Amino acid sequence: MIARNRAMVHRLEARQCRTGKRDWVMKRRERTRRLIELGGLVQKAGLAELTDNDRAVLLGAFLAVAAKLRSEKRERAMTLWRRRSKRAFAKDTQSPPANVHQTEPEGNT
Repeated sequence: MIARNRAMVHRLEARQCRTGKRDWVMKRRERTRRLIELGGLVQKAGLAELTDNDRAVLLGAFLAVAAKLRSEKRERAMTLWRRRSKRAFAKDTQSPPANVHQTEPEGNT
């Protein structure tokens, strides 16, 4: 009887441990996804190529942006940056993928 109770307690503790880990794992996955998306924005803006993937330069640029966001020019800068990003995203949805070869219309050969 004591062994049976110990086994039940052990199973209960193991179940609690698994559910606790699931919460932690889900939070980690959400954070990882957000970081990947942010990295995608760096790539989309062309910053990786423009800086030759120099992390020090990128960090310096991000620090300059953070300083501007802490200044009195915050709202103006955010409005400007939002407009630019909307145009960039709209441009991407309107243009065909880069790997698609465009052919000339028939009759122009």
